[in-house]
Amino acid sequence: MKITEFLDKRGIKIGLESVEKEDVLKELVDILAEVKDIGDKKNIVKSLIERESLGSTGIGQGIAIPHGKTDRVSEIVAVLGISRKGVNFEALDGEPVYIFFLLVAPKETAGPHLKALAQISRLLRDSYFCELIKRCKTPAEVFELIRKEEDKKH
Repeated sequence: MKITEFLDKRGIKIGLESVEKEDVLKELVDILAEVKDIGDKKNIVKSLIERESLGSTGIGQGIAIPHGKTDRVSEIVAVLGISRKGVNFEALDGEPVYIFFLLVAPKETAGPHLKALAQISRLLRDSYFCELIKRCKTPAEVFELIRKEEDKKH
């Protein structure tokens, strides 16, 4: 499974406007709704907030991977948001978050959902790669960067 299989170029936004945790989740879900029919956006935001209450998906080093499940999608779908300002996302290391990878999976899936999370984590573990993502000027540039990185590993 490759990230480029469940991330659409239209689902990449550079320059998120939100600066609060819940607002960022709403903004990411708005982007997702433009790419995929996800039904009631409020339900997805609610599931993401519930997931965050278990522990922040801000994994440190300026990265967060918020994720949730809905019965409105039949396959995993992701959006990627880049904040120029940084957001206090209650990350594990207390640092602001700049790269947000939102993942939404069908309700009844565990395997593919976990694989997708692992793929994203592996990709973003490389701090040099994250710097390159933050420097991208267009969604197409970000997508191409991810595609090239995945091609190296496969």
